[in-house]
Amino acid sequence: MRPHLRIAEEVAAALDAGRPVVALESTIISHGFPYPANVESARECERIAREEGAVPATIAVIRGQLAVGLSDAEIEHLGSERDTPKASRRDLPMLLASGSNGATTVAGTMAIAAMAGISIFATGGIGGVHRGAERSFDISADLEELERTSVGVVSAGAKSVLDIGLTLECLETRGVPVLGYRTDAFPAFYTRDSGYGVDARLETPDEVASVLQAKWETGLTGGALIANPIPEDSALDADLIERIIEQALAEARETGVCGKAITPFLLERIHQLTDGASETANKALVWSNVRVAAKIATALSKRMGTTHLSGRHQ
Repeated sequence: MRPHLRIAEEVAAALDAGRPVVALESTIISHGFPYPANVESARECERIAREEGAVPATIAVIRGQLAVGLSDAEIEHLGSERDTPKASRRDLPMLLASGSNGATTVAGTMAIAAMAGISIFATGGIGGVHRGAERSFDISADLEELERTSVGVVSAGAKSVLDIGLTLECLETRGVPVLGYRTDAFPAFYTRDSGYGVDARLETPDEVASVLQAKWETGLTGGALIANPIPEDSALDADLIERIIEQALAEARETGVCGKAITPFLLERIHQLTDGASETANKALVWSNVRVAAKIATALSKRMGTTHLSGRHQ
């Protein structure tokens, strides 16, 4: 076992027995929704994973430990505590050394999941290339993590506030397969179609599992992005969302918001400008992703048995 890594007994037992496990991030708890909606959503994610036969492993940095599987009290604390820092791969050493808490991003969650031996992770939407990156060079660490870390990530595409075309170009350059789950279109978080396509359309969890197995068994390390569109009855109007994003981006430029603060600022403004409709959509797409991820994890566990392809058992 790696120093600083704390795996909950339920999660460790499932991994050792080859049962399906789904990693869940904690940034969505600390930064995704207001309290107590954030805690309720996190509990619902865990409930859905269990309903689909998988063990949920919510990941965070807790008192200087890489915690894989949180107690209900820890989820409540993350949800109610103010100013918990985001924890990407870059931030982990400082949080560990200082004994601090941190809410893991997509990149941070992937890195820790791989250490624990978890191969499937459900999130809302990945980060990517920000609009205006040709000036700011603002590109999410999520893309680098997908290149290096062998975890399948189920998401509703990339966040709508990003430059999705350039995000997909970066994923292609990094050798990351973009797999559409029952879709030919790459989704854009709140909407089902970004106007861009996927690398392959797959219809069943076992088809996704077979691609992941083939990739990793042949030594092609790195992740895969499984694009699962937001449920149709929860999707928002694409033209409306684009107008709101442009307004929020203009406000960010006027007020000097940039760097790590830009995405939370934009998502909060979108929430305000949609009168809360974006929060309802966000919850629906996250829960849908957890359900799909649990099914893929189950299919993968049947194919792999007790042979784990991530870091813990290498």
